[in-house]
Amino acid sequence: MIWRGIREKQELSLSPFAAKSINSLGRMVEDNKCPVRTDYERDADRILYSMEFRRLRHKTQVFFNAKNDHICTRMEHVLYVASISRTIARTLNLNQDLTNAIALGHDLGHAPFGHSGERVLDRCLKKKDPKAFFQHEDHGLRVVDRLATRISKENSEKRGLNLTFEVRDGIVSHCGEKYGECYLERDTSKDPSSLATTPSYLQNPYTLEACLVRLVDKIAYVGRDIEDAVRVNLMDFDDIPKSILDELGYTNGQIINTLVCDIIENSYGKDYIKLSREKGEALEQLISENVRLIYRTDKIKRYEKNAENVIEGLFLNLIEVCEDVDKLKSSSLNVYRQFYRFMENVGYDKDEPAEQKVVDFIAGMTDNFAMKCFEEIYWM
Repeated sequence: MIWRGIREKQELSLSPFAAKSINSLGRMVEDNKCPVRTDYERDADRILYSMEFRRLRHKTQVFFNAKNDHICTRMEHVLYVASISRTIARTLNLNQDLTNAIALGHDLGHAPFGHSGERVLDRCLKKKDPKAFFQHEDHGLRVVDRLATRISKENSEKRGLNLTFEVRDGIVSHCGEKYGECYLERDTSKDPSSLATTPSYLQNPYTLEACLVRLVDKIAYVGRDIEDAVRVNLMDFDDIPKSILDELGYTNGQIINTLVCDIIENSYGKDYIKLSREKGEALEQLISENVRLIYRTDKIKRYEKNAENVIEGLFLNLIEVCEDVDKLKSSSLNVYRQFYRFMENVGYDKDEPAEQKVVDFIAGMTDNFAMKCFEEIYWM
């Protein structure tokens, strides 16, 4: 198609280290090309228009089920990552379309109540099978490959977004919890089969664009989490050691600008993405201060206990009723009927364990919906 050809020719002027859509390792199922958009542009739109992306606006970033409209949600965090990543990608002459798609999709696997919900689901799974685990990076790949839905041109619903390998790789290997990581090389030895066989935390991304998103993930949340904590009177910027603020900046905007410029300065024309040692160490120290001043405070821990009770209660109850299809289908409880329809729509194989079905269902919930389901089941 002539219009898509124009877009693909524009990619020829990108950095020799950038990923070009014409060289993509492709999709799991061959798909007709879009007449206008490159494959990476198309992937970004498939993510953006998915129900799973929409639900992110009601999922926790740090503060659970926040009623304050000015508190950051998971969706806003994702949009911040996309914006910052595109800015850097544009300057480094990397593929902005691929960068955008990875950034938009990188947190689709998050459970309700953020990392607290993630830890509870992991613990519940391990009680059923010690080898099983739940990590939002790996579940994100499961979401885009199996659980998410899209409408085909035949107006029928299809399971999975059928994204390109490069976007799927960026989602499963984004891992923003390695606080000290400030240098990333791409792993060009990877192929589509390696995504399913290697745990996400052991993987380096396949593209520089994915390496970039992985580092920006931390840049996007560290200062914004402080802003939110200040807004709810949990802390103040002055609580952070002056040496860190002198190195990075005294506002979220200054911190972002400092780290963006540092990545560009240290990565331009290189086959890696890098922060300088000084800025990388300062970023790690700032995140550690966030852990001390925000994530592990008594107030957050109190909320975590409530979230843990909700997730664990849902898991244990739904495991009990999972195989009783008739009870679910005809139940007076809305949560049971929705769980039945969910399993029917996904079309699980007979050998898939009950705990996987339950985890898939719970992980897709928003904070508020999870609490409503819990109350419906346990209300006396």
